[in-house]
Amino acid sequence: MSSRTTRQRTAVLRTLTSCQDFVSAQELHALLTATEVPIGLTTVYRALRDLEAAGGVDVVRDDAGERLYRPRPADGHRHYLICRCCGRSRPVDSEVVERWADRIGTDTGFAAVEHTVELTGICAECQPATDEGEPSPCRWEPTQGRVRSCAS
Repeated sequence: MSSRTTRQRTAVLRTLTSCQDFVSAQELHALLTATEVPIGLTTVYRALRDLEAAGGVDVVRDDAGERLYRPRPADGHRHYLICRCCGRSRPVDSEVVERWADRIGTDTGFAAVEHTVELTGICAECQPATDEGEPSPCRWEPTQGRVRSCAS
């Protein structure tokens, strides 16, 4: 984070760490206020921005373009496969992507090449059962506005 660590920013990190999947700033804010942590949404956004700048979170965008956050593991940057229905995320082996990005930088003479790879699908739990037909690609309502993967 930034050089100024506050109780509020520590609470943001602690709450984010309790989440198994990616969450939005609004979801984090709702979780914090539900546990009676007095914090403004702007402070949550600032804390997440600082965490991102420090390499402490992985960031993806949902279908609407909203930024979603997940703590970055100690061993570094990862890529994830994310369910478009429930938001469940799973890290995937991405060594081939990392080598490709390094090679592109070397081949073109670019330095400090960064990349974003987002993989989405529908997890086994959200897929319609074969006898249900296919009225909708999801068995469950999308997680818009809900957090299903954070410890209480």
